[in-house]
Amino acid sequence: MSKPTLSVLYGSQSGTAQDTAQRIGRQAQRRHLQVQVLPLDSYNVANLISEPLVVFVCSTTGQGDPPDNMKNFWRFIFKRSLPVNALSNVDCTILGLGDSSYPKFNFVAKKLHKRLLHLGASMLLPVGLADDQHDLGSDAVIDPWLAAFWEKVLTLYPSLVDVIPLSEDELLPPTYTFHFLDSVKEKSQDRVIFHTEQNVPSKSSPFPSRLLSNRRVTDKSHFQDVRLIEFDITGSKMEFSAGDVVMLYPLNAVEDVKQFCQLLKLDPEATFTLKTTGNAAVPSRLPQPCSVFHLAESYLDVTAVPRRSFFELLSSFATNDLEKEKLLEFSSAGGQEELHGYCNRLRRTALEVLADFPHTTAELRVDYLLDLFPEIQPRSFSIASSLQAHPHRIQILVAVVHYKTKMHKPRRGLCSTWLASLDPAQAQLNVPLWVKKGSLTLPTDGDTPAIMVGPGTGVAPFRSALQERTAQGRNANVLFFGCRSESKDFYFRSEWETMRKAGSLTLFTAFSRDQEDKVYVQHRVRENAELLWDLISNKNGCFYIAGNARQMPASVSDSLKEVFQQEGGMSAEHAEQTLAAMERSGRFQSETWS
Repeated sequence: MSKPTLSVLYGSQSGTAQDTAQRIGRQAQRRHLQVQVLPLDSYNVANLISEPLVVFVCSTTGQGDPPDNMKNFWRFIFKRSLPVNALSNVDCTILGLGDSSYPKFNFVAKKLHKRLLHLGASMLLPVGLADDQHDLGSDAVIDPWLAAFWEKVLTLYPSLVDVIPLSEDELLPPTYTFHFLDSVKEKSQDRVIFHTEQNVPSKSSPFPSRLLSNRRVTDKSHFQDVRLIEFDITGSKMEFSAGDVVMLYPLNAVEDVKQFCQLLKLDPEATFTLKTTGNAAVPSRLPQPCSVFHLAESYLDVTAVPRRSFFELLSSFATNDLEKEKLLEFSSAGGQEELHGYCNRLRRTALEVLADFPHTTAELRVDYLLDLFPEIQPRSFSIASSLQAHPHRIQILVAVVHYKTKMHKPRRGLCSTWLASLDPAQAQLNVPLWVKKGSLTLPTDGDTPAIMVGPGTGVAPFRSALQERTAQGRNANVLFFGCRSESKDFYFRSEWETMRKAGSLTLFTAFSRDQEDKVYVQHRVRENAELLWDLISNKNGCFYIAGNARQMPASVSDSLKEVFQQEGGMSAEHAEQTLAAMERSGRFQSETWS
């Protein structure tokens, strides 16, 4: 049997699944296989029936949802009209990337596995379920899974047994080549394509919104800087409902762009065009021609904590023995604990790694920049305002990420720090953004009570919901809000008071640090068992949770089950089943983030 063509198809939201898919692609190249690595929505799904060998790499987003770049594929693969044996000639396997702190851990990979089996596909391996929560991260599952996959491929294609793979330190061709321009006439204006009147703003065509205000809403003495930021979307034709999210791409800080250019000895003003060396398309977000400054500011994620693949590629350029030895250790399966201690625990950035390996950085070739650094991913924020209350406006609530590790320089969140730095007085400033459907859906029936639990910045989507519902005369609203201190981080206090006095809101607060014993929203849920039971059992009320994914969602869910047991006389098992039934029917929803 001849060599197969391998298709590695991925669904990735944050870039992790893409990185893993590209890693599999490199392993295939080293084995001299023909390989294509594509996001699922860029793949012609009609070709699937004739693919000999396919690896699906999928992450899970939201509450068990597929990533944005596989949603069209997802809709197609679950069409009822597809014949049961449609994929009977396909050998494939699925690797899921997830986080077991979320209730729907690796849901997309598991569901796709069942569906492909139903369509007759031959599964080469059990579905791989990588877990970010593992001490060594996803690689603890990915490494043995990949070893088993290549063993299976050798069994299927015995002709590959005699093929001698390229060694790990042998440099593969770059995905793109840079062609620098000399003429001043050819200089780039780095123009981003914005949306036109004819189309609705989207990822490929964002709306250039004007920043109207950027106001701190926590007390100056509070440890955390939280901002209420408002954008003008007049003329955008954007529409959104409570629970929807706004998407935007952050920019790297100018000081980091300068350091990047210094480390790599690149002229920030130099301009180039990109040529592709394989079947990859030139990134649509990069203008052609493009300046080095624009590439480093807008596209390359130079301050991210680098993944193992970063060290793998970097080691190929190392000529200094000490640096090469360390880079090879960090990129090996056995060196993952060392890498975790060096990078992940300290949140060391890619720029800081380059500075730590100066000899290797000096050897780095510019053509490999897009292979070395991941693309900056768009960030999503729950919309914290309603079009009814604020026409032509979008407001978001942003907690600025800033913390210390053993690193000398404090760690900062790329997007939140960038947003906090924006000054509305800058006349030329615009922020390209677009809106997408969120995972929370509020009841459409005006009489249905909405019970909302939103501690901290988790209250953002509920502010939008309350503005929307009160404008529509829907007054059966209950909000549980929690924060550290009534005087320091009680967001939107005056608004809640106004709604409460008008009879459109019942408000319960939990200020965890204002007394000796810590009080959280889950305690307030338990304390108001009688009211909640009445709203849920007699008035068909819906229950919503939004906020940090650590302990809060599970603790609130446990409190709600206790309400069912206490007021409804249910057993623990029955309470569990009741909550599961509410979730299936959309009466219990959560939107959480880590």
